[in-house]
Amino acid sequence: MSVKQRGTKRSVESSKTSPVSKKAKLEESSDDVSSESESESESDSQTDDSDSEKESEDELDNIENDIKDDSEISNDKTNDHADAEYTGDSSENKQTSKEKHEEQKKLLAERKLKRKSGIEVQRIKRLWERLRVKNPPMPKEVRDKLCDEIWSLCEGVIGDLVLKHDASRVVQTLVKYCSKERRDAICLALKSNYYNLATSAYGKYLLIKLLHYGSKESRELILSELHGKLRKLMRHREGAYVVEDMYVLYATAKQKQQMIKEFWGSEYAFFRNAGEEKTIVEVCNESAEKRKLIASNLQGTIKASVEKGSTGFQILHAAMGEYIQIFEGQEVRDFIEMLQDQVAELVHTPEGCDVACTIIARATAKERKAILRGLKEHAVTLVKNEYGQMVLQVIFMTVDDTVLVNKTFSHEFKEIINLIIANRFSRRPFIYLLNGLDKSYFSPLVLKDIQKYMEASKETSKKDQDVRRKEILKNYIPLFYEAINNDPYTLLAENMGAQFSLELLLNNDFPELVDEPRKKLLSSIIDSIKGDLEKEDHLLSKPFTSRLLKTLIQGGKWNNKEKKIVKVEGLEEYVGVSFAKQVAEELFDDGQDKDALKMWISNNQGAFVIVSLLDSLGKDSNFGKKVKKSGKFIKKQDESNKGAHLLANVLSL
Repeated sequence: MSVKQRGTKRSVESSKTSPVSKKAKLEESSDDVSSESESESESDSQTDDSDSEKESEDELDNIENDIKDDSEISNDKTNDHADAEYTGDSSENKQTSKEKHEEQKKLLAERKLKRKSGIEVQRIKRLWERLRVKNPPMPKEVRDKLCDEIWSLCEGVIGDLVLKHDASRVVQTLVKYCSKERRDAICLALKSNYYNLATSAYGKYLLIKLLHYGSKESRELILSELHGKLRKLMRHREGAYVVEDMYVLYATAKQKQQMIKEFWGSEYAFFRNAGEEKTIVEVCNESAEKRKLIASNLQGTIKASVEKGSTGFQILHAAMGEYIQIFEGQEVRDFIEMLQDQVAELVHTPEGCDVACTIIARATAKERKAILRGLKEHAVTLVKNEYGQMVLQVIFMTVDDTVLVNKTFSHEFKEIINLIIANRFSRRPFIYLLNGLDKSYFSPLVLKDIQKYMEASKETSKKDQDVRRKEILKNYIPLFYEAINNDPYTLLAENMGAQFSLELLLNNDFPELVDEPRKKLLSSIIDSIKGDLEKEDHLLSKPFTSRLLKTLIQGGKWNNKEKKIVKVEGLEEYVGVSFAKQVAEELFDDGQDKDALKMWISNNQGAFVIVSLLDSLGKDSNFGKKVKKSGKFIKKQDESNKGAHLLANVLSL
């Protein structure tokens, strides 16, 4: 009867076999012991690891595990007593079991020593137990000495150690603490073993350590040896993680390009310089046969990796990014069908974001419905992500079924609107809803990408873009006002929150929906800037607050190209002169206007706000006359108060 190893697949016993206790199993002869592979996660492709020496070592590992388990049972008197009652063993039988247990331990120790490099392994492990101690910290000279001793024992037999679960950890520790020269020596000693390490459940950790701590030359050695095997590794359960780490963390830009080109086909896997300096589009334009072959190879690699559960890997996203540049016809439909339920796995990387945006842009109405259904539970993560927010914006700009869009995301965003509008990434799709593709918020590179997706969506998106934008905005604009009015000071104290509040107040798409909320928010802004300007937490201590006030007082934004203020039409009732009057009355006409005015003039940012009030209300207005009366005070201001000096120039003092 075979001893079952914990942590591995258990052999299925015949249904007719009666259950046997663990102690009874240990009484069987150790010669009858058989076990499964040392690694529980070996790939199906590795079916040739059946040499007799490894089987013998695996047997010993299984016996050792069961002996340890039985030892724990034997040392527990309560369990011994309960076991004796259950089995009806006499004390004589228990003694016999202990004797057999000791015999098995002795046999195991003898067999371990007979293993290949068995004596060295035992000595290495004893030194390793000392080397890996972290507390108390070990002196460097002691650690270096231990490293030297371990290396002297490992040298020449390191290839026999790295695939074993215990000995591999020894080499990992050695790599971590030894010198650069010794790491390079270890890399050279393991040459021609890197594929085996990458596909080993234990060896892969050593390979990652070598990449992490190794030199530039060592990494190049490892990548060179694995070149040509990446497609095979991507289909391997263990190897896929090694390839991902190599690509994301350790490969240079040129090495990344070579790794991706390997997925194009055998020619590029065999010849590292094949297609050098050419993009996939340029190569595919050379002939239709070449395009078809490369597309087929990429599609096969992507499909196999997705089926293996590797959809979230960045290297796979990069391969998909190559494929979407050349796929056509039915290939587009097949690709979208394969990924429509897994778009959420793509949005956390720049390459994956590009893929997700492309398939959303090119998807049909039915395919988009499936994509949105898969994104619903990930809505919050999507909008907060640096790249995911772009995916949400492309959805806003391409999906004609705006009812479905609102139904998918509104409920998920409702409770966190206040967080969304104050975040540098998550606010961007909603800035688009308020103000379109304003160049103040979208860089030329982002606008170029968006234009690419808009071109791709022309076949499937029929609704006018501005109509689509307003239909979605109508659902969100009341939520924006509600979130800011509930806690105006907190949001206005943040640069992002203040910017969003300004765009919200200057939007005039739905005046009938936001008349009262807009008035309330404008009053809240004035209330928030009252008080002593010298206080550290006063809103005017933030430069963006003065920009917010000046824009509202002027009734529009400064156009640098035209060198003038572009006023927003239809908002005269709320901003511009009307808001300037409200600010002047509430801040400076309360019976203490003289002191309040001096306090604002002596504050640099406050003085700039007063200049904008004069521009809006006029120097001859009642407010302008009050400011002129403080002319002497204005002239006395320090050179650092640039706002006061500008104010003096405006008043011709």
